Amino acid sequence: MTVRGLPMTVPAPGLPERVRIHEVGARDGLQNEQATVPTEVKAEFVRRLAGAGLTTIEATSFVHPRWVPQLADAEQLFPLVADLPVELPVLVPNERGLDRALALGARRVAVFASATESFAKANLNRTVDEALAMFAPVVERAKADGVHVRGYLSMCFGDPWEGAVPVPQVVRVCRALLDMGCDELSLGDTIGVATPGHVVALLAALDEERIPVGALGVHFHDTYGQALANTLAALQHGVTTVDASAGGLGGCPFAKSATGNLATEDLVWMLHGLGIDTGVDLGRLVATSAWMAGRLGRPSPSRTVRALAHKADEDLKEQ
Repeated sequence: MTVRGLPMTVPAPGLPERVRIHEVGARDGLQNEQATVPTEVKAEFVRRLAGAGLTTIEATSFVHPRWVPQLADAEQLFPLVADLPVELPVLVPNERGLDRALALGARRVAVFASATESFAKANLNRTVDEALAMFAPVVERAKADGVHVRGYLSMCFGDPWEGAVPVPQVVRVCRALLDMGCDELSLGDTIGVATPGHVVALLAALDEERIPVGALGVHFHDTYGQALANTLAALQHGVTTVDASAGGLGGCPFAKSATGNLATEDLVWMLHGLGIDTGVDLGRLVATSAWMAGRLGRPSPSRTVRALAHKADEDLKEQ
């Protein structure tokens, strides 16, 4: 399927040939919705994302329903999408969450740490080191079972309570997560305050710590319109995994200043214009986000979805 108005492809030097998009719309994108999204709609969302060519789709989170009520249906949702030929990571906050995920056959899990004490307290009611100690047996057990483990690290650039976060502080927690056994790390700009120079400084410090760039992904929020600029800076540094949310859905229920994630469509538009392969069919992805926006009862915040809405409407009629 083609899209009218595809960007002109003009490759730039020093960029990767391919980027793996870690799609978080079905989990991070929906977790902050006030109205409960039916399980069947979530499952259809994941299926449509897979149909658009996304190969890593974060499906849900096995947290206690009191923490994130929107994801209380994890046990019901996961079996509805488990047959898809894509990777379906799930979040697990502790060993109980890991037990629930493994019982359903999950083979990719993620733990979620914080670079700051304030957010660790707000999100997990623990200090940074107490949270790491809680995750250690989760990671150990998952790795013993041959399960891939991702470590999310929130507040890598700024914290709503503490302000700017010192780079060495972030590096320390990154090192702890990798030493614990995490296969990859996602560097989160949870409140969207990062700028390209800050991104480069953090990645350079991780280089000095000999943390391989191949183990890193980036997760930017677009609060100040910097998500694509920050992503490009990370790509120029060698990062090839980028988190994004279809339609720009999402925020963080534990950080009220966190607005939407980088929209997957906006990311794909930029990457395809740079000649970087993603495997994603932009037309089908736009149609999927337009469909979900209709289910949520409001327009998609993605600029690319809005720009191509006329084409998305035509695609929806074909589905």
